[in-house]
Amino acid sequence: MLARRELDPQEALICTMVLVAAADGGMTDREIGVMAGLVQTLPVFHTFTNDGLESATDMAVELLAEDDGLNHAARLIRDALGQRLRETAYALACEVIAADHAASQAALQMLEFVGAELHLDPLVAAALQRGVRARYQTI
Repeated sequence: MLARRELDPQEALICTMVLVAAADGGMTDREIGVMAGLVQTLPVFHTFTNDGLESATDMAVELLAEDDGLNHAARLIRDALGQRLRETAYALACEVIAADHAASQAALQMLEFVGAELHLDPLVAAALQRGVRARYQTI
């Protein structure tokens, strides 16, 4: 199979979520559920379907299985997203990590990789992380 040469912005956002979900060895049902919920409710995905989510998720997994797949995926994501959507991608990645309530070291390292690859300002990344953490607090 030929390597992907580009992603559309919605595929890039989904690929970002898959990167962090798969970082610790596989995607949990909870992570998949969070991704599906985000696709169903966020305006950035208003033209996207559940079938599109499944297709884009499969594509992201295949992309990661390539030689140097992680770096290739990061390059495709960065190329597909403008600055505002890079912040959205990072926020979505934070949401997926928060889904499991206990972030693994591998997932946190992947989040750091994503932030660096998207060239996010560290203060912006910290603010996005803090916002998601506040949303997932428990009593």
